Amino acid sequence: MADPDHAPNNSAGPAPVRRLHSVRRTSTIDSSWPEGRGGPMTMLGRARDVVTGSDLAEISEVATGGFDIVATMGREIRAIETTPRLLDPASLIGVRGGGQSRTAIAAQLSAMDAIGTPLHLLLDDFAGASLVAGWAWSRWTEDWASPAGADEPARRRFPKMEGICAGFRPGASSLDEHGRPRHDIQSSARVESLVNPDDLAGWHPLATQDGVGMRRARWIDIWKDAGVIRIEAGFQDSSTAPHGGRDAVHEYRVAATADLNGMVLRSVSADPRVLPYRECPAAAANINRMIGTPLSGLRDEVLAQLPGTLGCTHLNDVLRALADVPHLAVML
Repeated sequence: MADPDHAPNNSAGPAPVRRLHSVRRTSTIDSSWPEGRGGPMTMLGRARDVVTGSDLAEISEVATGGFDIVATMGREIRAIETTPRLLDPASLIGVRGGGQSRTAIAAQLSAMDAIGTPLHLLLDDFAGASLVAGWAWSRWTEDWASPAGADEPARRRFPKMEGICAGFRPGASSLDEHGRPRHDIQSSARVESLVNPDDLAGWHPLATQDGVGMRRARWIDIWKDAGVIRIEAGFQDSSTAPHGGRDAVHEYRVAATADLNGMVLRSVSADPRVLPYRECPAAAANINRMIGTPLSGLRDEVLAQLPGTLGCTHLNDVLRALADVPHLAVML
C-alpha cells in the first residue's frame, strides 16, 4: 500500500521471466544530447514482439520497429527515420511532441495498416518520452532547472503545471507558489537492469548509454487463461547517473484481464513503484473507470476518462499502450 506521506521509490526490479505460451512486446526510447545541454536531442526508439512456446528457448521474433529522431529543445521533430519507413516522413518535420505528433503519426500509420505495431507504440510514445527526457540532466548538473540557453526562458522549460495531473493537483506539495514543479523535494530511486538474469532473451538488445542519457522502457506480456487474456505490463523512465548505475523517476506495474472474445477490459490494477511526488499515486485509484472499454479504444478513452487531476500522464501512457493487445493476441 502506498504511503500517503512519501513518494514511492521501491523499484520492482527486472522484468519477470517470460511465461510459456505467451507474447511479449518490449520497447525503449533512448535520449541523448550529443552537442550538450541546450542542443538538439537525439532519440533512438527500438521495439520487438516475440512469441514464447512450450520452452523458454522456443522463442520467435515476430515483428520489430524503430526510429531515429532529432528534436529541438521545444520537442519539435527536426529529422526522422523509421523502420518500417513511413509513407511521408517529411510531413512530420516541425511537428511538436504531444497531441499534435500523435494525431499526425496515427494518420500515417492508419494508412499503412500499421496500427498496433511496434512502430506505432514507439512513435506514439515520442510525446511522453520527449517530455520527460530532460530530467536526465538533474542527475548530472546542479543547476539543471535553470535555462539552458538564451532562447530557453525558465517559464518555458518548467511551465505552470497546476491541475494537469494528480501529482500536480491544486495545493499539492509538488508545486511552488507559482504553480510550477518543486525540484527540491522530487523523489527518485536507484534501479537495476530491467533484463532478468534468468531470461536474457526477454528483451531486445539494449544500447549502452554513456554520459547524460534518458531511457523510457516498456514491456507487455499477454497469455490465455481460462477464457480471458491476462496482461502484465511494466513501465520505467530512468536516467544514467554519474555513479555508473541508473536512477528512475517513474515506474509502474499494471495487471489486467480482457475478454478473449471481444477484447473488452474486465479488470485492471496499477502498482506505483517509483514516482516523484507523494500525491502522484492517487491516480491509480481512478483507473477502474476504464473497465468495460474495448482495448482497441484505450488510446482515446484513457484521455477522455482520466483527464487532468484524475490521471497521471505516465500511468495514462501505460494504459493507452494496452490498445495494442488485440494486435498481439493474434500471435497467441
